[in-house]
Amino acid sequence: MWVFSAAGCRWLGAAGALAVTAGGWTAGALPVRGGAGLWQPRGTALTTAGAILAYLGLTLLLAAWWQYGRLLRAGASGDRTLATLGWWAGPLVLAPPLHSADVYSYIAQGAMVLEGHDVYGAGPSVLAPGELGADAAASVGGHWTDTPAPYGPAFLVLAEAVVKLTGGSVVPAVLGMRLVALGALALLVWAVRGLGGGPGALWLAALNPLLLVHVVAGTHNDGLMIALLLTGVLLAVRGRWVLGSAVVGLAATVKSPAVLGLLFIGVLVARRRGGAGGVVRGLVLPGAVAAAVAAGATLLAGTGFGWLRTQSVAATIHTALSATSDLGLGLGLLVADDPGPVKGVVQQLGLVAAAAIVAMVAWRAWRGRIDPVLGLGISLLALVALSPMVQPWYVLWGTCVVAAVAWDGRLGRSLAVLCGALTYETAPSGHTPWYGFVLAALALGAGLWLSRVDLPSMAGASAAIPGQRRDLRVVDRA
Repeated sequence: MWVFSAAGCRWLGAAGALAVTAGGWTAGALPVRGGAGLWQPRGTALTTAGAILAYLGLTLLLAAWWQYGRLLRAGASGDRTLATLGWWAGPLVLAPPLHSADVYSYIAQGAMVLEGHDVYGAGPSVLAPGELGADAAASVGGHWTDTPAPYGPAFLVLAEAVVKLTGGSVVPAVLGMRLVALGALALLVWAVRGLGGGPGALWLAALNPLLLVHVVAGTHNDGLMIALLLTGVLLAVRGRWVLGSAVVGLAATVKSPAVLGLLFIGVLVARRRGGAGGVVRGLVLPGAVAAAVAAGATLLAGTGFGWLRTQSVAATIHTALSATSDLGLGLGLLVADDPGPVKGVVQQLGLVAAAAIVAMVAWRAWRGRIDPVLGLGISLLALVALSPMVQPWYVLWGTCVVAAVAWDGRLGRSLAVLCGALTYETAPSGHTPWYGFVLAALALGAGLWLSRVDLPSMAGASAAIPGQRRDLRVVDRA
C-alpha cells in the first residue's frame, strides 16, 4: 500500500504534525496571560476536542516514524530524510508550547537577567507586573515559580537576547525561543551526519517524535545541549580535540550533563597518545579547556557563577520516572515518619552507581572494547536512569549520541521503543495525567511486539556491532 511507502510516511507524519499543532491551539500549554488572543483557553469542550485531536495526530506521527524506520532497515533509500524532517517539524513551528510550559521559565529567566535580578538566587516570581517577562512568569509551572535557574550562562544570554528583541511579549518570545530550538536541530543533524550517521541515524535522532514534540514544539534547551555536545565530540573525532573540548564546555553552560563528553574526548586523546602520559593528558587537558571556556562565558555573560550551585535544585522535585526517587520515597514511607532522609540517601546511591557505570564504560572505551562515542551515549543513559529527577525528554541525551553510531543495534532499537512510549507520557498541556502513563504503557507494549516481529530482518545489521563502523582514533591536532 502507498501509505506504507516512504512518500506515504512523509504525508502521514505531516498530517499527524498538523493535527498535533491544531489540537495544541486549544489544548496546549497556553499562557495564563499575554496570548495576544491567539493562545488562550477556549472552553472545556474545545480543550477536550483539541487534546483528542493532538493525541490522534501524535499517534499518526509515531506510526509514520516507525514505518519509515522499518523501510530504512530494509534498505530503502533515505535521500529524502531531511525533506521528511522538514515536513514533520514544519507544522510544529507555529504551534503554542506543547507538552511542557518550560519555555515560559526560559523567557522569565532571560527577563530576570535583563532586568538585573539574580537569576541564581530567586525564581521568576520576583518579576513585578510592570517588568519585562512578567506575563511569561505568570505562566511558569508552580514548582518553578520560586526556583533559581539551573541553566548555565550561555543559555541565559540567548534567552535574554530573545526577550530584548521581542520586548518580552509572550507569543513573539516563544517563537524566538523556537528559532533557537530549530537552530539546535540543524546543528544536531550536521553533527550526526558528520559522525558517520546516515538516514537511519537521523531517523532515531532527529525525526524522533519525542525530540520533535519536546525540542521543536516544547522548545526544551536539551536540544541545544545535545547539539553542542555532539558537535564537540565530532570535532574531537576529527582530531580537533581542543576546539571540541571548548564546544563541550559551551554545551555545559547550557546544561551541565554535557560535561560527560569531556571524559570520552579524553579517552580519544589517551588512546592516541598511549601510555600513562596519554592517560594524564586525556584526563586533564580537555577538562581544563572546557573549564576555561565556561569561566570565560560566565564572566562575559555577567550572570555570576551561581549556576554552579543550582545544579541540584531540580532534584527537589519528584518525578515518577525517577527510579531512585520512587524507591527512596517508598522505603522512606516504610521505615520512617519522614521519608525525606531515606529518599535522599537512595538518590545519592543512585548517582554513585551511575558514576561507577560511567567509569567502567570509559575504561572499556580506553581499552578499545567499545566505541567511545557509543560509550558516551551509554553513560548519558545511565546517568538519566539513576538520576533523582527524570523527565521524558532526558532520554534524548543518550539516544541522539547512540543514534550516530548504532541506530540499528539492539540498544538503538530499544531506545526507539522507549522514545515512542515516552512521547505519550505528558499531555499537550504539559501536565502528566494518569492516562499518559496508560498510553505510554500501551505504546511500549506495541513497540516491543513490533520489534520482535521485525527482529529476523535485523539480525544481520552491521550497525549492531560498533567496532565495524570505523576507528575513531584522534589525530593530535588543535
